[in-house]
Amino acid sequence: MTKRIKTQSALTGVTRRDFLMVSAATAATLAAARALLPSGAYAGTAAPEVTGAKLGFIALTDAAPLMIAKEKGLFEKFGMPDVEVLKQASWGATRDNLMLGGEANGIDGAHILTPMPYLMHTGKVTQNNQPMPMAIVARLNYDCQGISVAKEYAATGVGLDASKLKEAFAAKKAEGKEVKAAMTFPGGTHDLWLRYWLAAGGIDPDKDVSTIVVPPPQMVANMKVGNMDVFCVGEPWNEQLVHQGVGFTAATTGELWKGHPEKALGLRAAFIEKNPNATKAILMAVMAAQQWCEAKENKDEMAAIIGKRQWMNVPTPDIIGRLKGDINYGNGRVANGTDLYMKFWKDGVSYPFKSHDSWFLAENIRWGKFAPTTDINALVDQVNREDLWREAAKDLGVAASDIPASSSRGVETFFDGKIFDPANPSAYLDSLKIKASA
Repeated sequence: MTKRIKTQSALTGVTRRDFLMVSAATAATLAAARALLPSGAYAGTAAPEVTGAKLGFIALTDAAPLMIAKEKGLFEKFGMPDVEVLKQASWGATRDNLMLGGEANGIDGAHILTPMPYLMHTGKVTQNNQPMPMAIVARLNYDCQGISVAKEYAATGVGLDASKLKEAFAAKKAEGKEVKAAMTFPGGTHDLWLRYWLAAGGIDPDKDVSTIVVPPPQMVANMKVGNMDVFCVGEPWNEQLVHQGVGFTAATTGELWKGHPEKALGLRAAFIEKNPNATKAILMAVMAAQQWCEAKENKDEMAAIIGKRQWMNVPTPDIIGRLKGDINYGNGRVANGTDLYMKFWKDGVSYPFKSHDSWFLAENIRWGKFAPTTDINALVDQVNREDLWREAAKDLGVAASDIPASSSRGVETFFDGKIFDPANPSAYLDSLKIKASA
């Protein structure tokens, strides 16, 4: 890390030669950071109110934009050299530290499951149901989560069609044993992918299995000792499971919903209100990192960086395959060069479509996390700050073709033929056979 000169008083006792050396080193660092961006992308913005912020992350491949922004000096480039990117033990810990806030030894924002800011904003998952005003300012990635199954179920031939597990699960329950389906946080993305997949196969996630919460980095170890029958989690944990011969991937989430939103960059609303320029600087750094992560030529370096001990502490082979779209499902099926790789930028990935947030809220109504009378549009308007993304994109010099014209991506179609029209969530919910209220 290059030495940073904060004030004139800091130069006391420093020779002109020392000063020139430090200045040259700093300039070289910033030049290298600027090289990550398209030519002429950055013209400068108002100075941030603070030089730092505390951002949390979970050890998952989709936290890469935060890791890369830190490793490549992008926070520093946009005037926030003191940003800390702090590992969280679980999504519950992320929530608790967001409740505290950075000024109280917590965090100001985080790489986060897209529904979590809504669940926190409304007090659904907080202590004493205390609402914590939150905002989603960007999406971090699309696709590349996985639903993996213990190897004892390999003979069922289960894949995208979960119904092949129905008989096996029923038989296990008849023996007096519990069927456990693990996800990472109630109402979070992995909970919803798992529930959607099971329900599409005629398996009621509230009646036919027991859902349990397990932090992402602990999934493989828990399946290894038989603590669950199936789990849904992000990478690199599904690929690691396969490499260790513990289980296999039945389906990737991109097969359930092609080009689906996954993690978001969430910030405390109070931080945004107090530090609007710093918020924009954070956004610009993360967006620049997303562009870097998207480039195919950077995938190998990216895997090596995020696999480091301070980030994920995972061998590169457990990361790189699915990052590139090469999927060894672990049950004899291998698919190379697929378009199911993790997306970070192209086709509007970074932009937080309001229509996507509407689907997550509809699904959480489906499973009883929100009341059926919830005004989805009003709640999305409270939490989704796509306007801040657009401002940052403008200052960053993002190409017009990379800025969506509308806050809705329109009608979405799922693998089982179900259709979600963000203009009519009720019709979608009415079309679903298995739900909490049924």
